[in-house]
Parts: sequence; structure tokens; C-alpha cells
Amino acid sequence: MQFISCNLRNKILTYLCPTCQGSVHCTRRAYIFFSSPIQKEWVAHIRKDSSVLARVGALSEMNLEYFAIDSQGFVTDHDKALEELFTENAEGSMNYNSCINTMATRIATVFASMKEFPRVHYRVARTIDASTLTTLRDLVPTKLAASVWNCLARYKSIIPEFPQTETCELLIVDRSIDQIAPVIHEWTYDAMCHDLLSMDGNKYVQEVPNTSGSGTEKKEVLLEDHDPIWFELRDVHVADANLRLHEKMRDFISKNKAAQLHQARTNGELSTKELQKMVQALPQYTDQIDKLSLHVEIAEKLFDIIKEEHLKDVGQLEQDLVFGDAGSKEVIDFFRTHQDISRENKLRLLMIYAAINPEKIQSEKGAKLMQLAGLSADDMIAVNNMRCICAHETKKSSKGGFPLKFEIRKKKRGIRKERIGEESTWTLSRFYPILEDLIEKLSKGELPKDEYHCMSDPSSSFRGISSSMSARTSPAHQPAQSMRSRRTGGTWARPRNSDDGYSSDSVLKHASSDMRKLGRRLFIFVVGGATRSELRAVHKLSSKLKREIILGSSSLDDPPKFITKLKMMSNEELSLDDLQI
Repeated sequence: MQFISCNLRNKILTYLCPTCQGSVHCTRRAYIFFSSPIQKEWVAHIRKDSSVLARVGALSEMNLEYFAIDSQGFVTDHDKALEELFTENAEGSMNYNSCINTMATRIATVFASMKEFPRVHYRVARTIDASTLTTLRDLVPTKLAASVWNCLARYKSIIPEFPQTETCELLIVDRSIDQIAPVIHEWTYDAMCHDLLSMDGNKYVQEVPNTSGSGTEKKEVLLEDHDPIWFELRDVHVADANLRLHEKMRDFISKNKAAQLHQARTNGELSTKELQKMVQALPQYTDQIDKLSLHVEIAEKLFDIIKEEHLKDVGQLEQDLVFGDAGSKEVIDFFRTHQDISRENKLRLLMIYAAINPEKIQSEKGAKLMQLAGLSADDMIAVNNMRCICAHETKKSSKGGFPLKFEIRKKKRGIRKERIGEESTWTLSRFYPILEDLIEKLSKGELPKDEYHCMSDPSSSFRGISSSMSARTSPAHQPAQSMRSRRTGGTWARPRNSDDGYSSDSVLKHASSDMRKLGRRLFIFVVGGATRSELRAVHKLSSKLKREIILGSSSLDDPPKFITKLKMMSNEELSLDDLQI
């Protein structure tokens, strides 16, 4: 502790001025911000050192060891969580414990910054029978829940005004709850943008007319909540988004006399490029048309890709497989009649088939499917590694093949049931992530007691988990005094842009004041990567349940990124250059 404190002192003095080392004649000040709570001994050591104290302009704990992805989502920036926690060689790995502990600390800072103390629910490790061993990857939610609880218990004594009793609900699960969501085509505007446009985080590169009007130039824009058009369209079906954009464009032209005159003069439709050039001399319209033309351009690109890659046909078969309306025969017929489907889309279809029919994928039928699809051994690494994120394993059958078992009860064909009363106008809208059901059960206090346990008392070490966990689940909707009734809600971060294309912080600025006055917030954390469909479910259920719901994860993965991660989980050493995505 003395060494660390001295090291901190030296860093402060060096920062102030490398040459004078904090001389009394130096007027520079150090403004120090810690991303997580610091030990009181460090602060006491700084106070005792007059040479340092005189130079400290501010010292504050910010509790911001996370990245907000939108107003209701955050990530802990653990892109290698699948590789470090779920591979077969994770047993005994130093990276395993390091990843769990770091992730827990970052999750805890979310609650520290929001002044919330959660009741921690977690998915327990389950086995088929007594002869099946529980592995470390089965225990990931359990270990993470214990580590988060320990961090929060410590915050109760070191953070001023931190709640002393539970004020919200936290559910910790891992990627094993739903293997379909990360690879299926999600047809909302947000998901399609990130899946098909090769975006860097939330960055999109748009071509706009240059100042001279003689050509175009590239401009980086962020697709985030501060863009009202993006906020309106992000969770709607891409076809619906396209219709709304054309309506907005017609409305803009009908209310803009300059646009009407230009259209009459050219005797035809106005292109977005022409409209942009026209309003360059009209500053009052610039911001409006910039945003509108941006999304019209994006929608046009999406529909071009959907048409070129026959994604409607691919998406129809995906959803038919998931809901039990298609099987092996339909997949074989599809591969034979759609030779021009891309290798990646064939791989995604095969991964969905493998999740639904685990016993067939490594049988003779599975080998024929792989051959018919023209997939390589490299592609099959992703399919094979899906077993690393299953809830539990069964014994290997006498026929051989890996045990890709996703649920204890045997499914017939489909692994989703149609949701009654939620029929959509748009095709390919049937799919929903399992997380949607779990959130509703958490809200009602109906999580299955044999699958989800709840922390009851602080645990000083993982060895004490058994005594600190309760097999009960407490109703999340029971009356409780939320800390938000004593402060303004949603001040968990401030807006700031980040080089990775995400906002490093965000504000729950779009949550209504009525919602902030409701009962307990619901937090859900997914280890191993969350999906756009799960983020959409959080937005949807926040309105439906009239609750403030926040999704956290080790990362937010689009399908190409998730498949790359599965391939990187191979026991053999692979680099990104070795993989074909």
C-alpha cells in the first residue's frame, strides 16, 4: 500500500511539471478522476502529503468503468469473454478469474454511478444427472453474481449516500440462454444497419456533396439517440422504416417552397443529392435535410443488399426453422436451388439448424449439408464451438458427434412458440429473443426457482457462495422505495464521443419523467455478448411494462463479429488473418 501511494504521489508531481516536480513556485494543478471507487488509505495519504495536496485542484470518483451503447444499454468492453470464459481450456486459466473480477468491478460502477443497490439474480449451473460434471463455464453467472455482490457490499460502506437496501433488480445470464439470437437475421432498421453495412461501432460513412458542388466527399456520422430520426426508426421493421422515410421526404417537400419550385422546374422526382445541393444556400433547412437524406441513403443501401443477397428467402427459411415450419428437407432443397447465396449466409443457416437439431449436425446428414453448402472446415469451427456456450453437455452418443444440447427437455423441431396477440404487419417479424421472456418473468417475479437463484447476503469469497445464495427468487414488482424518488433519475453518465464509434457515456434522456418515478429498475447482464434483437426487446418492454429496463453485456455483437469470436475459440492458435468471414 505504501509503494502504491508513493507511486501515485510521484505520478501527480510528474504530471504537474516534469521539470519542477511540484515546486512551490509552480502554479499548475492536477485534476484527478478515478473511474471506480478508491481505497480510503490512498486519499488519506494524499491529504498528509502537503507537497501533493497543495497541487491537487480536484479529486473525484466518477464510477464510469463502462461504455454506454445507447440510453438503455452498456458494455464492459470484454470482447474476449467467450474465449476466456467458455473454451474447453478455460479450466485453471488465469484469464478466467481476471475476466470475471474485472467484469464484476465494471458492472458495479454502473450501480455506483446510478446510486442503485440491486437484488442479484443469476442463472444457476444445471446438469443432466449426477454423473455429469459441472465445469467452470457452467458457473460463469454464479461466479460473476458473487463477485458483483461483493463489490456492491463494499460500496455500501465507502460511497456516500449509497443505498443500504436493495433498490432494483439485476439478472445475470450468459450466452447459453439463446444461441439463435446472435446469428439470425434481425429485420429491424438498427440491426440491419449493423449487420449489412460494415459499420465501425455506431459510425457510418456517408457521401455528401462537397462545398463546390462539383463532387462528393466522405463524412462520418454517428447513429445514436440524439438523432431523432434514428431514435424513431431504430426498432421498427426495415420496410416500415423505408415507408416512413419516404413520407417524411414528401412532407418536407410539400412544406418547402424552394423544393417545390425546383421539382416543378426539373419536372420530376428530387433525388437526395439534388435536395442537399439545393438547401446548401438555405441554412434553416440544412440540419433537417442532412438527417433525412442520411437515412434515405442508408435505407436504399440496405434494400440493395437485401435484394442482391436474396435475404428475404434466407430470412424466411431461418424463421421457419426456428418456429418448426421447416427442417432438413427444406434446408437441403434451399442449398440446391440457391447456389448464389453467400457462404456467410449459408453458414448462419447451418448454425441455426445445428442449434435446433444438435444430434444431426455431426451425423452423415450434417456432413452432406456442409458439403452441399460448400462450407469449409474453417466454417465448421464456428458450428462446433457452439457447444462451448450451451447450458450443459450430455454424454457423447455411441454414434459420435459433439453434444450440442440446449435444453433439458427434448424439442420436436421448432425452438420458439408463436407469440399470441403480437401479429405484425410485416413479414419476417416473428422472431424474438429468449431474453424477452426472461425480462417479463423477472418483472412479475416468476423466474423458475430451479433455474434462477438470488443472492441474499454478502460473500467474502467464492467459497462462501453456498451460504450466501438463496434458492428463492423475489418478486421484482413488490412495493419498494426506489432511490430515484429522492433524486433525478438517469444521471449515470454524461454525453461524450469515443474513438470506437460508440458514445462512451450516455444519458437516459428519452425515458419519460413518469417512467423514472415508477418502481424498481430492471437490469439484465448477458455474459458473452448481447445482440441487437435483445436491445430492441429492452426498448419494447420498457414501454410495455412501464419500467426502466437497462441491458448490459460484455460486448454488443453483430452476427459477423459473433461468428469470428466462435472461430477464435478454437483450441488451435488462430489469428484474424487465418479466418474467412
